[in-house]
Amino acid sequence: MPESAETNLDEIVKSATSKIEELGGKVSSSEEVPIAFGLKSITLTLAYPEEKEVDNVGNALNEIENVSSAEMIDYRRALG
Repeated sequence: MPESAETNLDEIVKSATSKIEELGGKVSSSEEVPIAFGLKSITLTLAYPEEKEVDNVGNALNEIENVSSAEMIDYRRALG
């Protein structure tokens, strides 16, 4: 969740993608979701190695400038 409605969401997505790639993951898509009063959240879909600690992703995203909070809303095992 960005800190305000004026926050540049593209910059947050770029920073998030960079941090996730540094941790060994790959962002496959991003989506802006309207919340209220012009505020939008960002939903990222990503692939992340199962053998790595998934909490590292949330911690890294919470460190991004102008991000007030980050949370994991779904986690699944990929088959195939």
